[in-house]
Amino acid sequence: MQRIPIEYQSADGKLRLHAEEYGPKNAPLTVLCLHGLTRNGRDFEALVKHLSADYRVIIADQRGRGQSPWDPDPTNYQIPVYARDMTCLLDRLGVAQVALIGTSMGGLISMLLGASQPARVPGIVLNDVGPEIPPAGIDRLREALTTPAHVSTWADAAQQAKRINGHAFPDYGSADWDAFARRTYAEDATGRPVPAFDPAILQGLTRPASPDAVAPTLWPVWAQLAVIPILAIRGELSDILSVETLEKMAARHPKLDRVRLPNRGHAPMLDEPPASLPSIGSWRACIGDRGLDWQNGARHWLRTRHRQKHRSGAGRGGRPRGGAWTGRRR
Repeated sequence: MQRIPIEYQSADGKLRLHAEEYGPKNAPLTVLCLHGLTRNGRDFEALVKHLSADYRVIIADQRGRGQSPWDPDPTNYQIPVYARDMTCLLDRLGVAQVALIGTSMGGLISMLLGASQPARVPGIVLNDVGPEIPPAGIDRLREALTTPAHVSTWADAAQQAKRINGHAFPDYGSADWDAFARRTYAEDATGRPVPAFDPAILQGLTRPASPDAVAPTLWPVWAQLAVIPILAIRGELSDILSVETLEKMAARHPKLDRVRLPNRGHAPMLDEPPASLPSIGSWRACIGDRGLDWQNGARHWLRTRHRQKHRSGAGRGGRPRGGAWTGRRR
């Protein structure tokens, strides 16, 4: 699987942001994967391996995360800013049509992109997020992410990852938490693991006076997405996408399909084996009038993942490579 690193100018022209490209450039469809609040593009490692054989796949580290630099002005850590950055990335790569897979915050970015550029977006997958986020979910995130923790070793980082995310993955073992930590932490100059994000991105949690920083209410935007097929994935333990919100989404969107992932909270890793999902066609057969039938394609992919794991007996992926810490203010 060939990895092509990309550096591109942010929408405000002040940062050189990082993205990566996989798969054939002449593929029938380009897929853009968008991560959550404190995460980065490495969340999509399993998904990229699956999709890049047939599709052009782009993963982007939002400003202040992963290999993208920290923003000297933390007020730019807002959903509309990220959406503008993604538009610049797509323009830079000459992508005329792009299907979006958005986890948590990445789903909110996807909604803004779809509403503002419907002709460009043939389909969206929303991973455990909707137009409205319950206050209780934000409160849990605030407490979990802003509670000080001493991390000096990778074992400490794995324990911290479990403390914050254990509710979402009750069946994870020690190897899973180690892999999780190595996706969400990076080593500083001394070799100590540190979170792979700018701590300033959490200001929207500690000072929620600006709701756009973390969890805007997007029902007006949702109304503009009616022409776009959307697959909404919900972890049944989620406190970010409620059952009530998902029902409201379905009532207001004629092209919404829903998938429930058992034993998962916020947010699923998209490598889960939901055995109840039917296998409906293939990704290539699902390319329709708007470029892709996400409902069939996503279900086929999830079903295929289950079959592969059942045959091999493998767990949730290997141990990702640790990378040098590059996050810094510029």
